[in-house]
Amino acid sequence: MKAIRRFTVRTVLPEQLQPLHELALNLRWSWHPETRELFRSVDPEVWAAVGEDPVRLLGEVPAGRLAVLAADRRFLRRLGDLSDDLRDYLTGPRWYQSAIPPGDGGSPLPAGIAYFSPEYGIAAALPQYSGGLGILAGDHLKAASDLGVPVIGVGLFYRHGYFRQSLSRDGWQQERYPLLDPDELAVSLLRESDGTPCRIDLALPAGRTLAAHIWKAQVGRVPLLMLDSDIEPNTAADRNVTDRLYGGGSEHRLLQEMLLGIGGVRAVRTYCRLTGHAAPEVFHTNEGHAGFLGVERIRELAAEGLDFPSALESVRAGTLFTTHTPVPAGIDRFDRDLVARHFSGDAALSGVPADQVLALGAENWHGGDPKLFNMAAMGLRLAQRANGVSTLHGEVSRSMFNGLWPGFDAAEVPITSVTNGVHAPTWIDPAVVRLGVAELGLERAENAMTTGDTKRWTGLEKIPDAEIWELRRSLRAQLVDEARRRVRASWRQRGAGDAELGWVDAVLDPDVLTIGFARRVPSYKRLTLMLRDPARLRALLLHPTNPIQIVVAGKAHPADDGGKRLIQQMVAFADDPAVRHRIVFLPDYDMAMAQHLYPGCDVWLNNPLRPLEACGTSGMKAALNGCLNLSVLDGWWDEWYDGQNGWAIPTADGISSELDPDSAEAERRDDIESAALYDLIEHQVAARFYDRASDGLPHRWIAMVRHTLVTLGPKVLAGRMVREYVERLYAPAAAAQRELSAGPGGSAYAGARTLAEWKTRVRQGWPAVRVEHVEAEGPAEAQELGSTLTLRAQVSLGQLRPGDVEVQVVSGRVDEADGLSDAVSLALKPVGGPDLDGRQRYEGSLELSRTGPFGYTVRVLPAHHLLASPAELGLVALPAEASGMDTGVLR
Repeated sequence: MKAIRRFTVRTVLPEQLQPLHELALNLRWSWHPETRELFRSVDPEVWAAVGEDPVRLLGEVPAGRLAVLAADRRFLRRLGDLSDDLRDYLTGPRWYQSAIPPGDGGSPLPAGIAYFSPEYGIAAALPQYSGGLGILAGDHLKAASDLGVPVIGVGLFYRHGYFRQSLSRDGWQQERYPLLDPDELAVSLLRESDGTPCRIDLALPAGRTLAAHIWKAQVGRVPLLMLDSDIEPNTAADRNVTDRLYGGGSEHRLLQEMLLGIGGVRAVRTYCRLTGHAAPEVFHTNEGHAGFLGVERIRELAAEGLDFPSALESVRAGTLFTTHTPVPAGIDRFDRDLVARHFSGDAALSGVPADQVLALGAENWHGGDPKLFNMAAMGLRLAQRANGVSTLHGEVSRSMFNGLWPGFDAAEVPITSVTNGVHAPTWIDPAVVRLGVAELGLERAENAMTTGDTKRWTGLEKIPDAEIWELRRSLRAQLVDEARRRVRASWRQRGAGDAELGWVDAVLDPDVLTIGFARRVPSYKRLTLMLRDPARLRALLLHPTNPIQIVVAGKAHPADDGGKRLIQQMVAFADDPAVRHRIVFLPDYDMAMAQHLYPGCDVWLNNPLRPLEACGTSGMKAALNGCLNLSVLDGWWDEWYDGQNGWAIPTADGISSELDPDSAEAERRDDIESAALYDLIEHQVAARFYDRASDGLPHRWIAMVRHTLVTLGPKVLAGRMVREYVERLYAPAAAAQRELSAGPGGSAYAGARTLAEWKTRVRQGWPAVRVEHVEAEGPAEAQELGSTLTLRAQVSLGQLRPGDVEVQVVSGRVDEADGLSDAVSLALKPVGGPDLDGRQRYEGSLELSRTGPFGYTVRVLPAHHLLASPAELGLVALPAEASGMDTGVLR
């Protein structure tokens, strides 16, 4: 017999212990060791049984134990101190409160920032994440909290979260979706002043309404609002809109993304109304899933009387779009008719015509599909600022989205990059922190982990080799114990009895070089690259003097049978009795497992198809614990590998990453790169790990560990990442939004109207803009380095004025096809008025600053002080195609 409903009956806390409830409901405990230790001391056995979750602990600890603690003066003093510490953390000034705005400092930092993401990895006790995107979002909120940045997080509340993974007897991934009870989680229902739950409504086709409640999780200083459609006013189908992360068909996903974007903005407005939190000046879209937030904000402005073009400009000014995918296949795309149906008729948003919504997501570039609505394209069109998540990913993104800015080279596409970071207090093992505190002191160590404002963790160089080596061995031993526990539990789930599992006690060895590989399992991450030559891998695992051991974990998407087959292949190899003590696959990879894996491994392996790894932050978390990286030069490793912090796996760069994985070329590429991986492990990685001096220590290895901590530690911090977002993107976006919201005489949104009218005029007049004639004068002899050309250009502007444009000379190295590279631009100045034919003359000087083949061209761009980039409108006028140059005159 099964219950038709379940709920949790909580223990009533004695009055003296009420602060425990406050500490449990603020997720700061997940990265604050002292608070976690307090909860552990409440009842160590229950703490372990509930997965180190304070909310569940308080629901299950016996009343008798609570009565004892209520009379324990020492415990009450600790509780009071930690309660005061949390209060100081929540109310005291942090970095943001004294930060100097970038530029001239005339415009203050944003009063509020709304951060939208479809998933959040805050803690294992709040399973609302599937992989790197969610962990990154969680680390962003935590770092913002530590820095005092006034962020409001927005997401969805998934009643089944992401799936829990187990294995069948033959190694096939199996999924289960346990129902989450909000009463057992660190969340509270957002309520109106009269106590009724706040409700968000979205109009759907055929007169339906999608309703949602708002759950709030408190992430330190940052509120995280999560919309939940599993409420009684909805139909059974609509209650399932937020059933699980990345589940369901196309319409299901569209409804999730409408609820996240449109409903999320309404949830933010509700929260600010109830709490007095400053209204966000900046909206940050973490990937395209939340792109509809811009459509909702246009609706809000339309309700204030603003026309669509002006509202669009105001919304764009205060919006940032972060892309995380390096491949078009990773972008959500919907049938245009499906989107049209959800923004027309009964479902229409007032003041936002359906055809305007469809235009935002149109794939109207060469090679695009006119029948599809592209969420990333909408995100980019609705955001005046955009970024990738590593330097290399920024380059890839500019190339991938080049079609949105026709006429511009990929290098000029207005997508910058902010390299991801990770939240050190979450991911550094306490033993590593203690080692740093012993050398740096508590205050300096805590500041070093949170702000990321130094280039080196100076002081760690003094830690003796013996202490570092002993720390590394103890962390490896912790991982061995955890792996054995998980292997035993997995085999029991697969049907094995205790009598068959005696071998588990010999799984892994705390003195053997340990390599970790754990991540999602799409094909491009190549889980099984290490299996290309099984005999070679066995030889490495079983080497008589320099053996290695490998810990593997990862989940395939439930619909990805290809990924599941890769897991099955890995499990089959790891099940072999000859090697199963040296390689293990641990199912159900999550944050709790990761916090053992990163510190316990000596080497973190990453071998994606380059350049398909946008960033790849797992290696960052490993590096914070003194683990060395062994990785393809992709994502963050491409910019921060220095030859002393790990190893770079050579790649067959001449072979495309977009090949059919079963093609002969793809097979050859994987053979080449796997052979390079084996060689690196055998001849460099293992050789250095086992190269021991007379004192038994591998001093060269330890030097690499120390160098990693000193130089990579400050770089990989989420604090550094969030500060970059504040200074480079949030602050300029807020300044632009303020300028468009006001205008001459204080007229509301006069700036937005002015900019929209200017863009309309420029777009209408642009077909008449032409570069008519270019000529150059210089030395009569061959051009020499440092000599100067005087350039003159005649430009027809049609109905536009000289102030509407900038005329530039663009010069650089030129190839055999006259293509420019490493180009630099210089503005030419208007000279006099228009001639009799209405043409405007421009002049300037061009210094020949490089040797070798050199070339230049002249172009015209729209120019306005409110544009974030000259390429913003995607308009450029170039000289007519010519056969070449002749005596400095473009024919």
